[in-house]
Amino acid sequence: MTRRATENPPEPGEITEEIEVEVVEIDGIAPVRPGPRPAATDDPASMPNDWQSWQQWQGRIKRLDSRWWPLWTLLGIIAITLILTVGLVIGAIYLVFSIIRAVLRALFS
Repeated sequence: MTRRATENPPEPGEITEEIEVEVVEIDGIAPVRPGPRPAATDDPASMPNDWQSWQQWQGRIKRLDSRWWPLWTLLGIIAITLILTVGLVIGAIYLVFSIIRAVLRALFS
């Protein structure tokens, strides 16, 4: 039994046939077929230089994308909170050691 694509989907338990198709064109443009990959070599001279591939981006990124300002604001608030928390913990530790040192001086002097 064959079924056309315009008909309803198959019922549960009904046997369906799988077909393989080739895309001839999409929007009037034929798809590009991937060519064979070049053989990998360990020769450093044949590998592209990473620095040269990144040089093309130099000067293109001048400021942060304005669409992401809520994220940058949230990350900034989190960073400032962490810095202040670490500072308060260090200050509290210093205060406790100062009190202990003062008590020990008072006891042993």
